[in-house]
Amino acid sequence: MFEVKVKKLSDKAILPSFAHSGDAGLDLFSIENKVLKPGKSFLVKTGISIQLPKNTEAQIRPRSGLALKHTISLTNTPGTIDEGYRGEIGVIMINHGKENFTVTEGMKIAQMVIKPTYSVNISEVQDLSDTSRGEGGFGSTGI
Repeated sequence: MFEVKVKKLSDKAILPSFAHSGDAGLDLFSIENKVLKPGKSFLVKTGISIQLPKNTEAQIRPRSGLALKHTISLTNTPGTIDEGYRGEIGVIMINHGKENFTVTEGMKIAQMVIKPTYSVNISEVQDLSDTSRGEGGFGSTGI
């Protein structure tokens, strides 16, 4: 089991937590009250900073319930928190709906998934190996 150290930066902060046993994502909570207008985005503070285990990252992802019920998502998804970052975690929320959406203090606003990372060496080469896919990209397999 890995340990993620969490520092509260505000008395309003709530530690990330799993809603259910076996969940991949830890819930992240707002420390602010804000109104998100249709078509707009803003940064919501969580009031926490973290220290990740070596060779990991934290991915910040939308909550499916907010997306389905209110068309609220995240603009930078998944957002990446690097192992060495020690600043406050902020969540960039966007309102894709037609109505104002109110973010309230203590609301679950996103989920955080801890994933392994790999260190790699970059090598410039003249050729790459052939594959059956080749250069087929956007739409190459149909609609």
